[in-house]
Parts: sequence; C-alpha cells; structure tokens
Amino acid sequence: MQFGIMSVSDVTRNPITGETPSEAERIRAAIAIAKKTEEVGLDVFAIGEHHNPPFFSSSPTTLLAAIAAQTERIILTTSTTLITTNDPVRIAEEYAMLQHVSGGRMDLMLGRGNTAPVYPWFGKDIRQGLPLALESYNLLHRLWREDVVDWEGKFRTALQGFTSTPRPLDDVPPFVWHGSIRTPEIAEQAAYYGNGFFHNHIFWPTDHAVRLVNFYRERFEHYGHGTKKQAIVGLGGQVHIGKTTQSAFEEFRPYFNEAPVYGHGPTLEQFSSGTPLAVGSVQEVIDKILTFQESVGDYQRQLFLQDHAGLPLEMVLEQIELLGTEVIPVVRKEIASRRDTESADAPTHASLVKAKYGDAAPRQPRPAANRGDNVTGGSPYIDLQGGDE
Repeated sequence: MQFGIMSVSDVTRNPITGETPSEAERIRAAIAIAKKTEEVGLDVFAIGEHHNPPFFSSSPTTLLAAIAAQTERIILTTSTTLITTNDPVRIAEEYAMLQHVSGGRMDLMLGRGNTAPVYPWFGKDIRQGLPLALESYNLLHRLWREDVVDWEGKFRTALQGFTSTPRPLDDVPPFVWHGSIRTPEIAEQAAYYGNGFFHNHIFWPTDHAVRLVNFYRERFEHYGHGTKKQAIVGLGGQVHIGKTTQSAFEEFRPYFNEAPVYGHGPTLEQFSSGTPLAVGSVQEVIDKILTFQESVGDYQRQLFLQDHAGLPLEMVLEQIELLGTEVIPVVRKEIASRRDTESADAPTHASLVKAKYGDAAPRQPRPAANRGDNVTGGSPYIDLQGGDE
C-alpha cells in the first residue's frame, strides 16, 4: 500500500502571525514538502491544479518535473488534473513527457475540480462539465494506446491521423486515477477502463465514501477487470498529530477555525468526530486511519493533506516527520496483517510494464524519417510501419 502527501496549493494567511506567504514561498515550500515526504519513507507526493488566486499550481507537470529531478524514489502525481478544461491532447503530451523525465515515477488523477469560473476561462461550459469529462478521458485513453488516432467528438475539433508525442515510456501509459467525491458517473468510468478510483474522503462522513467506493468495486467486477477486492481504490485524508490529544487540538484549532473550507462552521471537535479528519496523539491518529480499511476494505493509496489552511512550513515538515516515522510504519504493519491475499497491489510503472510484456523487453518507439507532416498512412514509427499496433 502507498502512503503520501497531497497539496491543493493554497496560499492562505497564517492566523497566528497574520502573514500571508508569497506565491514564490509556497512554490519553494511545495518542493521542500515533497523532498521531506521521500526522506521520511512515504511513497507519493501529489499536487493539485488551479488557475486562480489564492492557489499557485497552474502547471503541475512543471512542478513535478522539478521535484523528480531532486528526488530518487517517490511517486509523483496530481490531485487533480483538470480533465474538463485541459485539452486531452495536451494532457497526453505533457504527462507522457513527465513520465519520461521521472523515469516512470508518476501517475495522475483526473477530476473536474471545484472552481466554477475556470470553465469559461478556457472556453468551456460548466453545464457540460460531466459529459465533457467523460468524452475527454475517452480520447486521452486512446491517445496513449494508439500510435495514430482518428477521432471525432462534441467538445473539441476532430483528429485525423494524429500521433501524440512522446509516446508513453516503454509504450505503457501512466496509471490513471479518477477522482470524485459525489459523482457515480466518474466511478463508472474508472471501473469501465479498469483504472483507479480516488475518493477525497476529507469533508464527508465515511459512510458517504463507502457507498461510492462500493459502487465502483461492483462495476469494476462487472466489466471483467477482476473481483471487487481487486479494484484499485485511493483515499484522501488529513491529520494533525500532537504529543497529547489536548496539544494536537490546541495547536491545530486556530488554523481550522480560519480555514476557507473548514472554518466558521462545525467545531473542530465536531468535525474530527464526524469526518475522517484525525486530530490527536500518535496512537489516536493511527487508530483513526485504521478505521478507513475497516470501512472501505483493502485499498491501495492513502494521501494526506498537510500544508492546508495557513500552517507554516516548519509545522508541516514536523507533521510529515511524525507521520512518516511514528504513524505510518505502524499503520503499514497493521494493514498488511489484515490484508486479504486477493487484494491488488498498488500499481507502479514497473508492475504495469511487467503485466504488458512479462519477461520480454518493452517496446521503445523510434520514429521513421520525416515525411513532411508525418501523419499519412500507418504508424510513423519504424517498428510498426505499415499498420497500427
């Protein structure tokens, strides 16, 4: 099972000092957080995508490529990539390039986002958000698996003889998670393709997540990708760890009270008892995280939001240290002891290559000589000249 840190890239005022960090400070902080995530033995770092203040991550691939150059082991991903307002052709190109420069240490999570004005900024209609998301991924799926694509849809211009470059690393597309907190159609799409389903699992009671995860598992099995237990599930979460219960609540309370998504509503005590938010001692946080497996069954990825709500970088790094050294080692061991042998492992590039090729060498696409537009006839690659794969 994979554990990691996710960021939504907010730039939020610190309620203790009254200071708001600059965008430059937060970008540097994101890199430091990712490096700390790897240092303490966690597996994944994820960054969101936003195109408006107070967020900084408008180009996740740029940031993740920079992090890839400064890390060695950690898997890099998104939380989320906007499948609605990004052209699927650009997603195919940019994330294939990230896959290459990271040596396969990446995947991506696709979602619709939660900022309504972003749609018209990119020439899209939010009223078509769901069918746009479904159609865009249907095209992206093909772009990574077919050397030459002819395609026609409703929401973008048609493609004729189009080749997305570079081709995926080892000709194996990045693994895709479909992220949603409320939309069965997205869970259905994830199940249809045998992709992963990620439920944010932060703001809603756990039973809400259970219903959508169970629906995804049923449809995953229906489409013949494996049993319900073999479906690929990810969850979000947030923790704040203290030496004692009281110290954890006292330290986190001012940030919670002023957080754009938490504050001025239920109390911290109400929220932590009624949702997956875990605030308390090391043991209390361990116990809370373990309830997730009890609720949704075996799952493959758990990400935690740690740099939200104006927490200063030094506090975020301390929390990641506690999470990586005191909490997750215990959680890993306990989850492993409870895990059903039928459950799937978390997908990696290496496991996907093995599944496609076995012991054979992976395909390494080599383009043929330039033919002008290079899109006539069959595949423009030497190993597949004369026809598509």
